[in-house]
Amino acid sequence: MKAYIGLDVGSLTTKLVALDEYGDAFFTRYIRNRGGPIEAVQQGFRELEKEQKEDMTICGVGTTGSGRHLAAIMAGADIIKNEITAHAVAASHVSPDARTVIDIGGQDSKIIHLKDGVAVGFNMNTVCAAGTGSFLDHQAERLGIPIEEFGEYALQSNNAVRISGRCGVFAESDLIHKQQMGYNREDLIAGLCMALARNYVTNVSRSKKLEPVILFQGGVAANRGIKRALESLLSLELMVPENFKVMGAYGAALLARREKKGAEEQSNYRGAQLISNFDCYPNSFICEDCSNSCEINELYIDDDLVSRWGSRCAKWEDLHHSSSKSKEEKTLS
Repeated sequence: MKAYIGLDVGSLTTKLVALDEYGDAFFTRYIRNRGGPIEAVQQGFRELEKEQKEDMTICGVGTTGSGRHLAAIMAGADIIKNEITAHAVAASHVSPDARTVIDIGGQDSKIIHLKDGVAVGFNMNTVCAAGTGSFLDHQAERLGIPIEEFGEYALQSNNAVRISGRCGVFAESDLIHKQQMGYNREDLIAGLCMALARNYVTNVSRSKKLEPVILFQGGVAANRGIKRALESLLSLELMVPENFKVMGAYGAALLARREKKGAEEQSNYRGAQLISNFDCYPNSFICEDCSNSCEINELYIDDDLVSRWGSRCAKWEDLHHSSSKSKEEKTLS
């Protein structure tokens, strides 16, 4: 059995997907990083190892997300792609008629415009937390409500409170003020969902007319309150795909399948057992050899330097290149 793995490492979560040779997912994991993306990646591969069949051969690995370079080195990826490409490929695979992708994640939110299965434009919001899942996570914790139940509370509201959503700081201040006025939690949460939806329409979609079919992806798509708020503002129906939480990883796996299908050379995949057990840690330092002052990222596996990235020139591509600082000094910095 041939299989392909996709890995999406974001700011808050790590997603892992394994596909068969026909592009159908038989393994998915959505893991909260809790400040440790390396440990989350290793946990995902430990769980994959438990469910992996003896006759299964991993023929390709793809990575995406803000931590795609780190994930690629850990797993031994064959292809590294940005999130826009990965999400567009996954959306086109599950819904060939898709014209628009709404993706709201923990760190950023984005809109992707598709034509004939290809991304032809996109916008992103990476400036303010008010338009992302991390904002909802923070407010759920402050209100003492599990984030998984946030949407259900919103759907019980009959009078959503008007909350400013243009800025995360102002939104929280406005929420506290309305809470002190005695509004119930259902109305407050419905107001938060509408505030995030307004933020998305204004700052990400920029009030541009969206073409159906519209797919709603990302972890926030689990929130039925956000879905209802977006549908109300856009006057359009949103489709939430089955694997909405892991669509980035799904797309990375599909891209790995495309890259390696029919290829003679073997995958660079390290193997689940090795990935889940080695000692892996990152390091970084500032290169002061020129005015660019690049931040050079390093990754060590079992005390061996295995990769560097982040320089604008090719100087640090050679792993034997020495910096002006010792390893101990760089670790302290």
